[in-house]
Amino acid sequence: MDLDELRRAPLFATVDDDAFSTLTDQLTEVELSRGKSIFHEGEEGDELYFITSGKIKLGRATPDGRENLLAVLGPGEIFGEMALFNPAPRTATATAVSETVLAGLKHENLKKVIHQAPEVSVQLLRALAQRLSRTNESLADLVFSDVPGRVAKALLDLADRFGRPAPDGVLVAHELTQEELAQLVGASRETVNKALAEFVQRGWLRLEARAVVILDIQRIRQRSR
Repeated sequence: MDLDELRRAPLFATVDDDAFSTLTDQLTEVELSRGKSIFHEGEEGDELYFITSGKIKLGRATPDGRENLLAVLGPGEIFGEMALFNPAPRTATATAVSETVLAGLKHENLKKVIHQAPEVSVQLLRALAQRLSRTNESLADLVFSDVPGRVAKALLDLADRFGRPAPDGVLVAHELTQEELAQLVGASRETVNKALAEFVQRGWLRLEARAVVILDIQRIRQRSR
């Protein structure tokens, strides 16, 4: 287990070494291949997870069987924490979109750590607030933004979290299929593909396998507004 990666995660960054050692003693490592789920919507949950490597998508099924992609999370981020504060069935399905390693922590063990290091609860609440803020922003985008604008904004968000410099721009290895990217922006695959093709034609980005290279991030940023 990559303890150095965990130590850099916001949840652990402010705790002292004794609390961190107590917490990591309770962790269990989970390895997932692409397409494997750690839990499903509707299941009972008593464990939260930290991503040490790879990426996880959180999705919900619609009544007609389609999937709505709520978020894509990467190293240092947590998920499954809502059940700690509101014991209820899982509200989403968590699935690996690449080879992924997780660290799982039972809620009862986390509660023990919170008593020892109360600042952990503050970090958990901050994580929940950030998740809620993203959700509110996504809802507003569905109302006020067109599909190309939502695609541009999604690419910028993915670039902020997963992008790295490339010789001609920013490489964003998002690991998503075109269908998953469409689910993330709440549009059809055909409409999203059309938006991506327009960006390529304008010279703003280049498409690669489950990745894009943003060639003109300023233009993409302007299109996201």
